[in-house]
This record gives sequence, C-alpha cells and structure tokens, in this order.
Amino acid sequence: MANINLLPWREERRQELKQAFLVVLGVVAGFGAVLVLLADMAVSGAIENQNSRNAYLKQQISELDQQVKEIQELEKKKNELLDRMKVIQELQGNRPIIVRIFDEMVKTLPDGVFYSELKRTNNGIQLKGIAESNNRISSLMRRVDKSDWFADPNLTAVKAMPNYGEQASEFNLSFNISTPAIEESEE
Repeated sequence: MANINLLPWREERRQELKQAFLVVLGVVAGFGAVLVLLADMAVSGAIENQNSRNAYLKQQISELDQQVKEIQELEKKKNELLDRMKVIQELQGNRPIIVRIFDEMVKTLPDGVFYSELKRTNNGIQLKGIAESNNRISSLMRRVDKSDWFADPNLTAVKAMPNYGEQASEFNLSFNISTPAIEESEE
C-alpha cells in the first residue's frame, strides 16, 4: 500500500482557515467598533440636542417669568389707580351733600338761635349754640327731627346764660346725617 502524507495539506488548510477566521474576526471587530462609535455619536448628538432644547426652554421660562412679574406690577398699579379713582368718585359724589347739609342747617335754624361752634365727625354733627329761650331750643330740635337730612337729635347740655338775656341758654346738640332716598332728593 502506498503511503500518502496528508498532514502538510491539512496544516496549510488549517492556516488558511485560521487566517480567514482572523480576517473575519478583524472585520467584525472593526464593524463592531464602527457601530459603537456611530451609536456613541448618535447618543451624544441626542444628548447635545436635548441640552440645547432644555437651555432654550429655560431661557423662554425666564422671559415668561419676567413678563409675569411685569404683569403683576401692572395689575398692582391698575388696582392702585382703581382705588384712587374710587376715592375721587366718592369725594365727587359727596360734594353736593355738604352743600345740602349747610342749606338744611340754615332751614332748620329758628329765629333767636345762634350757632357758636360746629363740629362734624363721620356721620354726626355736634353743635354748640346760644338760644334766646328754651322754647327756641325745642323748636330747633323739632325742625332737626323733621328734616330729611338729619336724624336722631340729642340735646346733651343746657346752661343758663344771663349775660345774653334773661332766658338765654347755651346748649349742646348732636344729630346724625341721613341722606334721603334718591327719589326724594330729585323732587
């Protein structure tokens, strides 16, 4: 039988397969490295993109916060102006009332009664005066009580004043201001 040595051929074949395997392994490793590099670049790009979006949103939020502060300041100024306007309107509305009160005081003043002091506090008036007699003080109280603009007359003190006359008296009278209904004041 003939002796054939196949070992060198097998050895060469193994070397070729080993080299092919190493080449394929190198290509796969290179391809894997490229894929990892591309994935890293994609993730880094996505992170950078998200960071830029976050920065943009923070900038917009800070601008909106500034606008909200400006709006709150404007609202505060608006409320202050409205309060001022309300006070001015109330003062303008009350101007004719003062005139009517003085007019009504003249109408309710009977002959022989003189006011020496007048003091207004909120919705009340306190009077000091001198009357020729106690009947004149009673007449004054009746007129104040009948008035549409005055209510609740209260005589707090009556003191004789002989140096102004035999029956002369000094008196203290207080009453409240009551605004008549709109229909009554228009008539």
